[in-house]
Amino acid sequence: MQVQDLLERYQKGERDFSHVDLSGASLSGVNLRDADLTGANLTGANLSWAFLSRANLTATCLRRADLRSASLNNAILNQAILSGANLSKADLRLAQLQSADLNWAVLQEADLSSANLQEAKLDQVNLERAKLGSSLLTGAELMEANLRRANLASANLDRANLREAHLEEANLREASLISTNLIEANLSGVYLRQANLTGADLHRVILTGADLSEAILSNADLSRANLAGAYLLKASLSKAHLLRANLEDVYLLRADLKDANLRGASLQRADLSGAYLSDTSLNEADLSDAYLLESHLIRTNLDGAQLTGCCIANWHLEDTDFSKTNCRYVFTQFNYTTKSPTDRYPTGRELEPGELGRQYDEDNAVIEVHLTEAPNWEALAFTLAQIGREGNGLALTVKAYESSDDHYLVRLKASRTVNAKILSRRIFQLYPEVLQRLITHQAEIANLLTIAPQDCEPNLTLDCPPQPAPAEPKLLPSPDRRIRLYQEVVRQMQHIMMSQAPEQFVQSVQQLLNYLTRQGIATEDIQKKVVSQVITQRAKQDTSFRAHMQRWEKTAPEAARLSTVGQAMRLAIALMWTETKQP
Repeated sequence: MQVQDLLERYQKGERDFSHVDLSGASLSGVNLRDADLTGANLTGANLSWAFLSRANLTATCLRRADLRSASLNNAILNQAILSGANLSKADLRLAQLQSADLNWAVLQEADLSSANLQEAKLDQVNLERAKLGSSLLTGAELMEANLRRANLASANLDRANLREAHLEEANLREASLISTNLIEANLSGVYLRQANLTGADLHRVILTGADLSEAILSNADLSRANLAGAYLLKASLSKAHLLRANLEDVYLLRADLKDANLRGASLQRADLSGAYLSDTSLNEADLSDAYLLESHLIRTNLDGAQLTGCCIANWHLEDTDFSKTNCRYVFTQFNYTTKSPTDRYPTGRELEPGELGRQYDEDNAVIEVHLTEAPNWEALAFTLAQIGREGNGLALTVKAYESSDDHYLVRLKASRTVNAKILSRRIFQLYPEVLQRLITHQAEIANLLTIAPQDCEPNLTLDCPPQPAPAEPKLLPSPDRRIRLYQEVVRQMQHIMMSQAPEQFVQSVQQLLNYLTRQGIATEDIQKKVVSQVITQRAKQDTSFRAHMQRWEKTAPEAARLSTVGQAMRLAIALMWTETKQP
Protein backbone atom coordinates (compact mmCIF):
# COMPACT_ATOMS: atom_id res chain seq x y z
CA MET A 1 0.00 0.00 0.00
CA GLN A 2 1.18 3.49 -0.83
CA VAL A 3 1.29 6.16 1.86
CA GLN A 4 -1.15 8.38 -0.03
CA ASP A 5 -3.73 5.59 -0.32
CA LEU A 6 -3.40 4.92 3.43
CA LEU A 7 -3.98 8.55 4.33
CA GLU A 8 -6.95 8.93 1.98
CA ARG A 9 -8.65 5.84 3.36
CA TYR A 10 -7.98 7.07 6.92
CA GLN A 11 -9.55 10.43 6.05
CA LYS A 12 -12.65 8.61 4.84
CA GLY A 13 -12.98 6.93 8.24
CA GLU A 14 -11.30 3.59 7.60
CA ARG A 15 -9.23 2.39 10.59
CA ASP A 16 -8.30 -1.22 9.79
CA PHE A 17 -4.87 -1.34 8.18
CA SER A 18 -3.70 -4.60 9.73
CA HIS A 19 -0.81 -6.39 8.04
CA VAL A 20 -0.06 -3.54 5.60
CA ASP A 21 3.48 -3.22 4.33
CA LEU A 22 4.82 0.29 4.77
CA SER A 23 8.47 -0.54 5.36
CA GLY A 24 10.70 2.48 4.82
CA ALA A 25 7.66 4.76 4.38
CA SER A 26 7.78 8.43 5.30
CA LEU A 27 4.94 9.09 7.72
CA SER A 28 6.44 11.92 9.75
CA GLY A 29 3.79 13.97 11.51
CA VAL A 30 0.82 11.93 10.17
CA ASN A 31 -2.35 11.47 12.18
CA LEU A 32 -3.23 7.80 12.64
CA ARG A 33 -5.01 7.96 15.99
CA ASP A 34 -7.06 4.84 16.79
CA ALA A 35 -5.75 3.10 13.64
CA ASP A 36 -5.45 -0.70 13.63
CA LEU A 37 -1.99 -1.61 12.37
CA THR A 38 -1.87 -5.10 13.84
CA GLY A 39 0.92 -7.14 12.29
CA ALA A 40 1.89 -4.30 9.93
CA ASN A 41 5.41 -4.02 8.53
CA LEU A 42 6.82 -0.59 9.35
CA THR A 43 10.49 -1.57 9.33
CA GLY A 44 12.65 1.53 8.99
CA ALA A 45 9.60 3.78 8.59
CA ASN A 46 9.79 7.45 9.55
CA LEU A 47 7.05 8.09 12.10
CA SER A 48 8.70 10.99 13.94
CA TRP A 49 6.14 13.39 15.42
CA ALA A 50 3.35 11.05 14.24
CA PHE A 51 0.06 10.86 16.16
CA LEU A 52 -0.62 7.21 17.08
CA SER A 53 -2.59 7.62 20.31
CA ARG A 54 -4.73 4.57 21.08
CA ALA A 55 -3.47 2.90 17.90
CA ASN A 56 -3.33 -0.90 17.82
CA LEU A 57 0.20 -1.93 16.90
CA THR A 58 0.06 -5.47 18.28
CA ALA A 59 2.86 -7.60 16.79
CA THR A 60 3.74 -4.75 14.40
CA CYS A 61 7.31 -4.69 13.09
CA LEU A 62 8.90 -1.31 13.80
CA ARG A 63 12.48 -2.45 13.69
CA ARG A 64 14.85 0.54 13.31
CA ALA A 65 11.81 2.83 12.85
CA ASP A 66 12.09 6.56 13.59
CA LEU A 67 9.53 7.39 16.28
CA ARG A 68 11.17 10.45 17.79
CA SER A 69 8.66 12.60 19.66
CA ALA A 70 5.82 10.39 18.39
CA SER A 71 2.55 10.38 20.34
CA LEU A 72 1.82 6.78 21.38
CA ASN A 73 -0.05 7.31 24.63
CA ASN A 74 -2.53 4.50 25.34
CA ALA A 75 -1.26 2.68 22.22
CA ILE A 76 -1.20 -1.13 22.13
CA LEU A 77 2.25 -2.45 21.23
CA ASN A 78 2.09 -5.92 22.75
CA GLN A 79 4.57 -8.31 21.07
CA ALA A 80 5.64 -5.45 18.78
CA ILE A 81 9.16 -5.51 17.36
CA LEU A 82 10.89 -2.21 18.13
CA SER A 83 14.51 -3.37 18.27
CA GLY A 84 16.86 -0.59 17.27
CA ALA A 85 13.97 1.89 16.96
CA ASN A 86 14.45 5.51 17.97
CA LEU A 87 11.72 6.55 20.44
CA SER A 88 13.56 9.42 22.12
CA LYS A 89 11.12 11.89 23.70
CA ALA A 90 8.19 9.75 22.55
CA ASP A 91 4.93 9.88 24.53
CA LEU A 92 4.17 6.31 25.63
CA ARG A 93 2.07 7.04 28.70
CA LEU A 94 -0.22 4.14 29.58
CA ALA A 95 1.00 2.27 26.51
CA GLN A 96 0.75 -1.54 26.39
CA LEU A 97 4.17 -3.06 25.60
CA GLN A 98 3.83 -6.57 27.03
CA SER A 99 6.47 -8.93 25.63
CA ALA A 100 7.52 -6.23 23.14
CA ASP A 101 11.03 -6.42 21.67
CA LEU A 102 12.82 -3.16 22.46
CA ASN A 103 16.40 -4.48 22.46
CA TRP A 104 18.87 -1.72 21.56
CA ALA A 105 16.04 0.80 21.19
CA VAL A 106 16.58 4.46 22.05
CA LEU A 107 14.01 5.77 24.53
CA GLN A 108 16.02 8.67 25.85
CA GLU A 109 13.78 11.14 27.69
CA ALA A 110 10.69 9.17 26.59
CA ASP A 111 7.60 9.27 28.80
CA LEU A 112 6.50 5.74 29.75
CA SER A 113 4.59 6.70 32.88
CA SER A 114 2.23 3.89 33.95
CA ALA A 115 3.15 1.92 30.79
CA ASN A 116 2.86 -1.87 30.84
CA LEU A 117 6.20 -3.48 29.90
CA GLN A 118 5.73 -6.90 31.46
CA GLU A 119 8.12 -9.49 30.04
CA ALA A 120 9.39 -6.90 27.54
CA LYS A 121 12.85 -7.30 26.03
CA LEU A 122 14.90 -4.18 26.76
CA ASP A 123 18.50 -5.42 26.67
CA GLN A 124 20.97 -2.57 26.10
CA VAL A 125 18.06 -0.15 25.67
CA ASN A 126 18.75 3.56 26.20
CA LEU A 127 16.27 4.93 28.75
CA GLU A 128 18.44 7.75 30.06
CA ARG A 129 16.31 10.41 31.79
CA ALA A 130 13.17 8.52 30.72
CA LYS A 131 9.96 8.79 32.76
CA LEU A 132 8.86 5.37 34.00
CA GLY A 133 6.93 6.36 37.11
CA SER A 134 4.41 3.68 38.17
CA SER A 135 5.31 1.62 35.10
CA LEU A 136 4.96 -2.17 35.11
CA LEU A 137 8.23 -3.94 34.28
CA THR A 138 7.76 -7.30 36.00
CA GLY A 139 9.90 -9.98 34.41
CA ALA A 140 11.34 -7.51 31.89
CA GLU A 141 14.80 -8.09 30.37
CA LEU A 142 16.96 -5.02 30.94
CA MET A 143 20.48 -6.42 30.77
CA GLU A 144 23.08 -3.66 30.35
CA ALA A 145 20.24 -1.15 29.94
CA ASN A 146 20.99 2.55 30.32
CA LEU A 147 18.62 3.98 32.95
CA ARG A 148 20.84 6.81 34.16
CA ARG A 149 18.83 9.54 35.88
CA ALA A 150 15.58 7.79 34.84
CA ASN A 151 12.47 8.30 36.97
CA LEU A 152 11.19 4.89 38.13
CA ALA A 153 9.34 6.07 41.22
CA SER A 154 6.77 3.47 42.33
CA ALA A 155 7.63 1.30 39.30
CA ASN A 156 7.21 -2.46 39.56
CA LEU A 157 10.39 -4.28 38.55
CA ASP A 158 9.74 -7.58 40.33
CA ARG A 159 11.78 -10.44 38.85
CA ALA A 160 13.19 -8.10 36.19
CA ASN A 161 16.68 -8.80 34.84
CA LEU A 162 18.82 -5.68 35.31
CA ARG A 163 22.17 -7.44 35.29
CA GLU A 164 25.00 -4.96 34.59
CA ALA A 165 22.42 -2.21 34.02
CA HIS A 166 23.31 1.45 34.56
CA LEU A 167 20.99 3.21 37.00
CA GLU A 168 23.27 5.98 38.24
CA GLU A 169 21.27 8.70 40.02
CA ALA A 170 17.96 7.09 38.98
CA ASN A 171 14.85 7.70 41.08
CA LEU A 172 13.42 4.41 42.38
CA ARG A 173 11.57 5.75 45.38
CA GLU A 174 8.99 3.22 46.63
CA ALA A 175 9.76 1.00 43.64
CA SER A 176 9.22 -2.75 43.90
CA LEU A 177 12.25 -4.86 42.99
CA ILE A 178 11.32 -8.14 44.65
CA SER A 179 13.61 -10.96 43.47
CA THR A 180 15.07 -8.63 40.83
CA ASN A 181 18.45 -9.49 39.26
CA LEU A 182 20.82 -6.55 39.77
CA ILE A 183 24.10 -8.46 39.64
CA GLU A 184 27.00 -6.09 38.93
CA ALA A 185 24.58 -3.25 38.15
CA ASN A 186 25.70 0.33 38.77
CA LEU A 187 23.33 2.15 41.11
CA SER A 188 25.71 4.79 42.44
CA GLY A 189 23.81 7.78 43.77
CA VAL A 190 20.47 6.05 43.15
CA TYR A 191 17.39 7.06 45.16
CA LEU A 192 15.80 3.91 46.61
CA ARG A 193 14.09 5.33 49.68
CA GLN A 194 11.30 2.98 50.85
CA ALA A 195 11.92 0.66 47.89
CA ASN A 196 11.24 -3.07 48.28
CA LEU A 197 14.23 -5.23 47.31
CA THR A 198 13.22 -8.38 49.18
CA GLY A 199 15.17 -11.35 47.87
CA ALA A 200 16.86 -9.25 45.17
CA ASP A 201 20.23 -10.41 43.81
CA LEU A 202 22.63 -7.49 44.26
CA HIS A 203 25.84 -9.49 44.06
CA ARG A 204 28.76 -7.12 43.33
CA VAL A 205 26.34 -4.24 42.78
CA ILE A 206 27.63 -0.65 43.04
CA LEU A 207 25.55 1.44 45.46
CA THR A 208 28.07 4.10 46.48
CA GLY A 209 26.34 7.18 47.85
CA ALA A 210 22.91 5.64 47.25
CA ASP A 211 19.93 6.51 49.45
CA LEU A 212 18.27 3.31 50.69
CA SER A 213 16.65 4.81 53.77
CA GLU A 214 13.72 2.72 54.99
CA ALA A 215 14.25 0.33 52.08
CA ILE A 216 13.40 -3.35 52.50
CA LEU A 217 16.35 -5.63 51.71
CA SER A 218 15.29 -8.73 53.62
CA ASN A 219 16.94 -11.87 52.23
CA ALA A 220 18.67 -9.78 49.56
CA ASP A 221 22.10 -10.92 48.34
CA LEU A 222 24.56 -8.02 48.62
CA SER A 223 27.68 -10.17 48.72
CA ARG A 224 30.77 -8.19 47.71
CA ALA A 225 28.54 -5.20 46.97
CA ASN A 226 30.03 -1.70 47.19
CA LEU A 227 27.84 0.49 49.40
CA ALA A 228 30.50 2.95 50.52
CA GLY A 229 28.90 6.14 51.79
CA ALA A 230 25.35 4.85 51.23
CA TYR A 231 22.39 5.88 53.41
CA LEU A 232 20.50 2.95 54.95
CA LEU A 233 18.69 4.72 57.79
CA LYS A 234 15.97 2.47 59.23
CA ALA A 235 16.54 0.02 56.37
CA SER A 236 15.43 -3.58 56.83
CA LEU A 237 18.31 -5.98 56.13
CA SER A 238 17.11 -8.97 58.12
CA LYS A 239 18.64 -12.19 56.80
CA ALA A 240 20.44 -10.22 54.09
CA HIS A 241 23.73 -11.56 52.71
CA LEU A 242 26.48 -8.94 52.91
CA LEU A 243 29.45 -11.27 52.73
CA ARG A 244 32.63 -9.21 52.23
CA ALA A 245 30.56 -6.18 51.24
CA ASN A 246 32.10 -2.70 51.31
CA LEU A 247 30.10 -0.72 53.87
CA GLU A 248 32.69 1.91 54.71
CA ASP A 249 31.22 5.23 55.92
CA VAL A 250 27.71 3.79 55.53
CA TYR A 251 24.82 5.22 57.57
CA LEU A 252 22.93 2.33 59.13
CA LEU A 253 21.21 4.24 61.91
CA ARG A 254 18.42 2.14 63.45
CA ALA A 255 18.74 -0.37 60.64
CA ASP A 256 17.40 -3.89 61.14
CA LEU A 257 20.25 -6.38 60.61
CA LYS A 258 18.75 -9.36 62.43
CA ASP A 259 20.20 -12.65 61.19
CA ALA A 260 22.17 -10.78 58.50
CA ASN A 261 25.47 -12.24 57.27
CA LEU A 262 28.22 -9.61 57.26
CA ARG A 263 31.14 -11.99 57.45
CA GLY A 264 34.32 -10.29 56.31
CA ALA A 265 32.45 -7.06 55.52
CA SER A 266 34.27 -3.74 55.74
CA LEU A 267 32.37 -1.40 58.08
CA GLN A 268 35.11 1.10 58.78
CA ARG A 269 33.64 4.37 60.12
CA ALA A 270 30.12 3.02 59.51
CA ASP A 271 27.39 4.52 61.69
CA LEU A 272 25.34 1.72 63.26
CA SER A 273 23.81 3.86 65.99
CA GLY A 274 20.63 2.25 67.27
CA ALA A 275 20.96 -0.62 64.78
CA TYR A 276 19.59 -4.06 65.64
CA LEU A 277 22.27 -6.75 65.35
CA SER A 278 20.41 -9.67 66.84
CA ASP A 279 21.95 -13.01 65.76
CA THR A 280 23.97 -11.08 63.17
CA SER A 281 27.17 -12.60 61.83
CA LEU A 282 30.00 -10.06 61.98
CA ASN A 283 32.83 -12.53 62.24
CA GLU A 284 36.01 -11.29 60.56
CA ALA A 285 34.27 -7.97 59.80
CA ASP A 286 36.24 -4.72 60.07
CA LEU A 287 34.42 -2.28 62.35
CA SER A 288 37.38 0.04 62.94
CA ASP A 289 36.22 3.50 64.07
CA ALA A 290 32.57 2.49 63.63
CA TYR A 291 29.79 4.06 65.67
CA LEU A 292 27.77 1.63 67.80
CA LEU A 293 25.93 4.17 69.92
CA GLU A 294 22.90 2.51 71.50
CA SER A 295 23.25 -0.41 69.08
CA HIS A 296 21.63 -3.69 70.09
CA LEU A 297 24.09 -6.62 70.02
CA ILE A 298 22.17 -9.75 70.97
CA ARG A 299 23.92 -13.08 70.34
CA THR A 300 25.99 -11.26 67.75
CA ASN A 301 28.89 -13.25 66.29
CA LEU A 302 32.05 -11.13 66.53
CA ASP A 303 34.69 -13.84 66.23
CA GLY A 304 37.74 -12.35 64.56
CA ALA A 305 36.05 -8.95 64.14
CA GLN A 306 38.14 -5.77 64.32
CA LEU A 307 36.66 -3.29 66.84
CA THR A 308 39.56 -0.88 67.38
CA GLY A 309 38.37 2.72 67.71
CA CYS A 310 34.66 1.89 67.94
CA CYS A 311 32.41 4.25 69.85
CA ILE A 312 30.29 2.02 72.12
CA ALA A 313 28.38 4.62 74.14
CA ASN A 314 25.22 3.13 75.67
CA TRP A 315 25.26 0.03 73.51
CA HIS A 316 23.01 -2.82 74.58
CA LEU A 317 24.60 -6.24 74.98
CA GLU A 318 23.09 -9.65 75.51
CA ASP A 319 24.82 -13.01 75.17
CA THR A 320 27.57 -11.53 72.99
CA ASP A 321 31.06 -13.01 73.19
CA PHE A 322 33.99 -10.58 72.82
CA SER A 323 36.73 -13.06 73.71
CA LYS A 324 37.85 -13.55 70.09
CA THR A 325 37.59 -9.96 68.89
CA ASN A 326 40.58 -7.84 67.86
CA CYS A 327 40.55 -4.52 69.66
CA ARG A 328 43.24 -2.15 70.91
CA TYR A 329 40.92 0.51 72.36
CA VAL A 330 37.34 1.82 72.21
CA PHE A 331 35.55 5.08 73.00
CA THR A 332 32.86 4.88 75.66
CA GLN A 333 31.16 8.28 75.21
CA PHE A 334 30.09 10.57 72.35
CA ASN A 335 30.10 14.36 72.22
CA TYR A 336 26.99 15.39 70.29
CA THR A 337 28.20 19.01 70.08
CA THR A 338 31.45 18.20 68.29
CA LYS A 339 30.07 14.99 66.72
CA SER A 340 33.08 13.04 67.91
CA PRO A 341 33.75 10.06 70.23
CA THR A 342 35.29 10.71 73.65
CA ASP A 343 36.60 8.85 76.70
CA ARG A 344 39.11 6.45 75.20
CA TYR A 345 39.25 3.12 77.02
CA PRO A 346 41.74 2.16 78.27
CA THR A 347 43.67 5.40 78.78
CA GLY A 348 47.41 5.48 78.31
CA ARG A 349 47.65 1.93 77.02
CA GLU A 350 46.07 -0.65 74.72
CA LEU A 351 43.76 -3.52 75.53
CA GLU A 352 45.41 -6.84 76.10
CA PRO A 353 44.22 -9.82 73.98
CA GLY A 354 40.81 -10.88 75.28
CA GLU A 355 40.57 -7.99 77.75
CA LEU A 356 37.50 -6.45 76.10
CA GLY A 357 35.72 -9.76 76.50
CA ARG A 358 36.67 -9.95 80.17
CA GLN A 359 35.53 -6.37 80.65
CA TYR A 360 32.05 -7.14 79.40
CA ASP A 361 31.88 -10.45 81.19
CA GLU A 362 32.18 -8.41 84.36
CA ASP A 363 29.64 -5.78 83.29
CA ASN A 364 25.97 -6.66 83.56
CA ALA A 365 22.71 -5.10 84.58
CA VAL A 366 23.76 -4.57 88.25
CA ILE A 367 25.43 -1.30 89.25
CA GLU A 368 27.13 -0.81 92.61
CA VAL A 369 27.28 2.67 94.12
CA HIS A 370 29.67 3.07 97.08
CA LEU A 371 29.11 6.02 99.44
CA THR A 372 30.91 7.22 102.56
CA GLU A 373 27.72 8.74 103.98
CA ALA A 374 24.17 7.41 104.14
CA PRO A 375 22.45 8.28 100.87
CA ASN A 376 19.87 10.98 100.56
CA TRP A 377 17.15 8.87 98.98
CA GLU A 378 15.30 11.82 97.49
CA ALA A 379 18.46 13.04 95.76
CA LEU A 380 19.27 9.51 94.62
CA ALA A 381 15.78 9.09 93.15
CA PHE A 382 16.12 12.30 91.17
CA THR A 383 19.61 11.24 90.06
CA LEU A 384 18.30 7.93 88.75
CA ALA A 385 15.48 9.73 86.94
CA GLN A 386 18.02 11.96 85.18
CA ILE A 387 20.15 8.92 84.26
CA GLY A 388 17.03 7.34 82.76
CA ARG A 389 16.44 10.38 80.57
CA GLU A 390 20.05 10.38 79.42
CA GLY A 391 19.86 6.64 78.67
CA ASN A 392 16.76 6.80 76.46
CA GLY A 393 14.34 5.19 78.86
CA LEU A 394 16.88 3.19 80.92
CA ALA A 395 15.18 2.26 84.19
CA LEU A 396 17.24 1.92 87.40
CA THR A 397 15.74 0.48 90.57
CA VAL A 398 17.26 -0.15 94.00
CA LYS A 399 17.94 -3.87 94.40
CA ALA A 400 19.79 -3.91 97.73
CA TYR A 401 21.27 -1.61 100.39
CA GLU A 402 24.07 -2.38 102.85
CA SER A 403 25.64 -0.17 105.49
CA SER A 404 28.54 -0.33 107.94
CA ASP A 405 30.25 2.20 110.21
CA ASP A 406 31.90 4.18 107.43
CA HIS A 407 30.63 2.57 104.22
CA TYR A 408 27.30 2.44 102.39
CA LEU A 409 26.59 0.30 99.34
CA VAL A 410 23.57 0.74 97.07
CA ARG A 411 23.01 -1.96 94.43
CA LEU A 412 20.94 -0.85 91.45
CA LYS A 413 19.22 -3.03 88.86
CA ALA A 414 19.15 -1.78 85.25
CA SER A 415 16.34 -2.58 82.83
CA ARG A 416 18.92 -3.71 80.25
CA THR A 417 22.57 -4.74 80.05
CA VAL A 418 24.83 -1.71 80.61
CA ASN A 419 28.45 -0.82 81.22
CA ALA A 420 28.25 -0.79 85.02
CA LYS A 421 31.55 1.02 85.56
CA ILE A 422 30.67 3.90 83.24
CA LEU A 423 27.17 4.23 84.67
CA SER A 424 28.46 4.16 88.25
CA ARG A 425 30.90 6.95 87.39
CA ARG A 426 28.07 9.04 85.92
CA ILE A 427 25.95 8.55 89.06
CA PHE A 428 28.86 9.77 91.20
CA GLN A 429 29.21 12.85 89.00
CA LEU A 430 25.51 13.70 89.07
CA TYR A 431 24.47 12.83 92.63
CA PRO A 432 26.27 15.77 94.42
CA GLU A 433 24.79 18.28 91.95
CA VAL A 434 21.28 16.88 92.39
CA LEU A 435 21.71 16.84 96.18
CA GLN A 436 22.74 20.49 96.17
CA ARG A 437 19.78 21.51 93.97
CA LEU A 438 17.42 19.49 96.19
CA ILE A 439 18.66 21.23 99.35
CA THR A 440 18.42 24.63 97.68
CA HIS A 441 14.86 24.12 96.40
CA GLN A 442 13.53 21.84 99.15
CA ALA A 443 10.96 24.37 100.32
CA GLU A 444 9.65 24.89 96.78
CA ILE A 445 9.40 21.12 96.20
CA ALA A 446 7.52 20.62 99.47
CA ASN A 447 5.16 23.44 98.52
CA LEU A 448 4.49 21.89 95.10
CA LEU A 449 3.73 18.56 96.76
CA THR A 450 1.58 20.35 99.40
CA ILE A 451 3.74 18.96 102.20
CA ALA A 452 3.50 21.00 105.39
CA PRO A 453 6.87 22.29 106.64
CA GLN A 454 8.22 20.80 109.86
CA ASP A 455 10.31 22.38 112.54
CA CYS A 456 13.94 22.01 111.67
CA GLU A 457 17.28 23.19 112.89
CA PRO A 458 18.24 26.77 111.99
CA ASN A 459 20.23 27.18 108.81
CA LEU A 460 23.77 28.04 109.81
CA THR A 461 25.52 29.96 107.04
CA LEU A 462 29.31 29.78 107.02
CA ASP A 463 31.51 31.89 104.84
CA CYS A 464 33.70 28.90 104.02
CA PRO A 465 34.24 25.29 105.12
CA PRO A 466 36.45 24.56 108.12
CA GLN A 467 40.06 25.44 107.31
CA PRO A 468 41.99 22.80 109.25
CA ALA A 469 42.00 19.37 107.63
CA PRO A 470 43.53 16.10 108.79
CA ALA A 471 46.07 14.14 106.77
CA GLU A 472 43.29 11.99 105.40
CA PRO A 473 40.20 14.21 105.47
CA LYS A 474 37.07 12.76 106.99
CA LEU A 475 34.62 15.60 107.41
CA LEU A 476 31.81 15.24 109.95
CA PRO A 477 28.22 15.62 108.78
CA SER A 478 26.67 19.05 109.23
CA PRO A 479 23.21 20.45 108.62
CA ASP A 480 24.65 23.41 106.76
CA ARG A 481 24.09 22.90 103.05
CA ARG A 482 27.43 24.42 102.03
CA ILE A 483 29.32 22.12 104.37
CA ARG A 484 27.28 19.19 103.09
CA LEU A 485 28.17 20.15 99.52
CA TYR A 486 31.82 20.57 100.49
CA GLN A 487 31.84 17.12 102.10
CA GLU A 488 30.12 15.41 99.19
CA VAL A 489 32.48 16.94 96.61
CA VAL A 490 35.52 15.88 98.63
CA ARG A 491 34.21 12.32 98.74
CA GLN A 492 33.55 12.47 95.01
CA MET A 493 37.11 13.68 94.36
CA GLN A 494 38.54 10.91 96.49
CA HIS A 495 36.55 8.30 94.58
CA ILE A 496 37.54 9.73 91.20
CA MET A 497 41.24 9.97 92.04
CA MET A 498 41.29 6.44 93.43
CA SER A 499 39.52 4.87 90.44
CA GLN A 500 40.43 6.83 87.30
CA ALA A 501 43.61 7.30 85.28
CA PRO A 502 45.41 10.67 85.50
CA GLU A 503 44.24 11.70 82.01
CA GLN A 504 40.66 11.45 83.26
CA PHE A 505 40.70 12.66 86.86
CA VAL A 506 42.84 15.78 86.31
CA GLN A 507 40.03 17.30 84.26
CA SER A 508 37.20 15.82 86.37
CA VAL A 509 38.62 17.01 89.72
CA GLN A 510 39.43 20.45 88.27
CA GLN A 511 35.79 20.78 87.18
CA LEU A 512 34.63 19.92 90.71
CA LEU A 513 37.00 22.54 92.19
CA ASN A 514 35.68 25.11 89.73
CA TYR A 515 32.13 24.16 90.71
CA LEU A 516 32.87 24.75 94.42
CA THR A 517 34.47 28.12 93.59
CA ARG A 518 31.33 29.17 91.69
CA GLN A 519 29.28 28.28 94.78
CA GLY A 520 31.43 30.66 96.84
CA ILE A 521 33.20 27.85 98.71
CA ALA A 522 36.94 28.14 99.33
CA THR A 523 39.02 25.27 97.91
CA GLU A 524 42.54 26.06 99.12
CA ASP A 525 42.36 23.38 101.80
CA ILE A 526 41.41 20.73 99.23
CA GLN A 527 44.06 21.86 96.79
CA LYS A 528 46.88 21.82 99.34
CA LYS A 529 46.08 18.65 101.23
CA VAL A 530 43.32 16.42 99.86
CA VAL A 531 44.39 16.17 96.20
CA SER A 532 48.12 15.67 96.84
CA GLN A 533 47.54 13.24 99.71
CA VAL A 534 45.10 11.02 97.79
CA ILE A 535 47.39 10.90 94.75
CA THR A 536 50.39 10.06 96.94
CA GLN A 537 48.42 7.41 98.82
CA ARG A 538 47.31 5.71 95.60
CA ALA A 539 50.81 5.87 94.13
CA LYS A 540 52.19 4.02 97.18
CA GLN A 541 49.58 1.26 96.79
CA ASP A 542 49.44 0.87 93.00
CA THR A 543 52.61 0.36 90.92
CA SER A 544 50.73 0.62 87.61
CA PHE A 545 49.33 3.98 88.72
CA ARG A 546 52.87 5.24 89.29
CA ALA A 547 53.70 4.31 85.71
CA HIS A 548 50.57 6.13 84.52
CA MET A 549 51.67 9.23 86.48
CA GLN A 550 55.06 9.27 84.76
CA ARG A 551 53.45 8.88 81.32
CA TRP A 552 51.04 11.69 82.11
CA GLU A 553 53.89 14.03 83.09
CA LYS A 554 55.53 13.45 79.69
CA THR A 555 52.42 13.61 77.49
CA ALA A 556 49.91 15.88 79.27
CA PRO A 557 48.88 19.12 77.49
CA GLU A 558 50.30 22.33 78.93
CA ALA A 559 46.86 23.49 80.11
CA ALA A 560 46.39 20.30 82.14
CA ARG A 561 49.90 20.55 83.64
CA LEU A 562 49.33 24.17 84.76
CA SER A 563 45.86 23.56 86.24
CA THR A 564 45.45 23.39 90.02
CA VAL A 565 45.05 19.61 89.96
CA GLY A 566 47.88 19.28 87.45
CA GLN A 567 50.24 21.15 89.79
CA ALA A 568 49.20 18.92 92.69
CA MET A 569 49.84 15.93 90.46
CA ARG A 570 53.34 17.16 89.58
CA LEU A 571 54.05 17.83 93.28
CA ALA A 572 53.04 14.25 94.13
CA ILE A 573 55.32 12.94 91.36
CA ALA A 574 58.21 15.02 92.71
CA LEU A 575 57.65 13.75 96.26
CA MET A 576 57.43 10.17 95.03
CA TRP A 577 60.68 10.61 93.04
CA THR A 578 62.41 12.14 96.11
CA GLU A 579 61.35 9.23 98.33
CA THR A 580 62.67 6.64 95.86
CA LYS A 581 66.06 8.40 95.81
CA GLN A 582 66.46 8.38 99.59
CA PRO A 583 68.72 5.59 100.99
